[in-house]
Amino acid sequence: MVSVIVINYNTFELTAACLRSIYTYTREVSFEVILVDNASTERDPGDFLLEFPLLKLVRSDKNLGFAGGNNLGIRQAAGDHLLLLNSDTELREDSISIALKTLQTKKAVGFVGCRMEYPNGRVQYTARRFRSISWELMDLFRFIPALMPAEQRAERMLGKYFRHDRSLECDWLNGAFLLFERALLDQFPKKKLDDRFFMYAEDQLWCEQATERGRHNYFLADTTIVHVNSGSSSIRQQLSNRLTMYRHELAILKRRKGLGIYYWIFMVIFGFKEYARNAIKWFYFQLTGRLIR
Repeated sequence: MVSVIVINYNTFELTAACLRSIYTYTREVSFEVILVDNASTERDPGDFLLEFPLLKLVRSDKNLGFAGGNNLGIRQAAGDHLLLLNSDTELREDSISIALKTLQTKKAVGFVGCRMEYPNGRVQYTARRFRSISWELMDLFRFIPALMPAEQRAERMLGKYFRHDRSLECDWLNGAFLLFERALLDQFPKKKLDDRFFMYAEDQLWCEQATERGRHNYFLADTTIVHVNSGSSSIRQQLSNRLTMYRHELAILKRRKGLGIYYWIFMVIFGFKEYARNAIKWFYFQLTGRLIR
């Protein structure tokens, strides 16, 4: 059985659409849905049960964040496979069954993720490489990867360099859809998802921890879900979120490489890129009044 864990925090309509899609499309596997409400104030979470009476509703008296909320849901889960599914996603086919077959047939898999699109059909860059000095430099000086054959460039760089049109192993996956064996948590610190980050970059951290334990993470192009991923409506909040992500990315690299010369060189390159990107976002907003991702 698959235990599908969804976190709700003041997104009642989005979450209801997500739940509706799970019950509509999931057919080839037994499943349960666990909804963790992270102390929402928008609406009584008990209202979910009016439409979804089979739902396991878990109420938290405080906002535990993404990792904390999922750990709370996992404690209530009965399945031997777990799916972390964002509340702003919608299935449009039996993606859970398709992903489960992949997890069961591939050897030594940690996490399985799937192809995602924005509501307008544009693909999201959900299969990634871990950040490194070489990756950052190649991304900064894009004429270098441009000289590579297209397939080689896509596989080496992934992210925005990859069309997400074929399945492959990757370093880490977007946490909006993460399927894994419950037994994987037995190998994790404290036998749970690492919750050192309240929000942002948890997915990268978990995939890294799976890799350290001899697992590989797998991007599945054979099924696609819609991921709204609308971001913040405030430029200040969006830039604040990017700053949080930047700090967490550095913490992950420090964990992987230590606090030596590699870390400091990386920090300079990565910091320059982030500062430039955020400055462009700010000036574009001032000129047009529109946010860019």
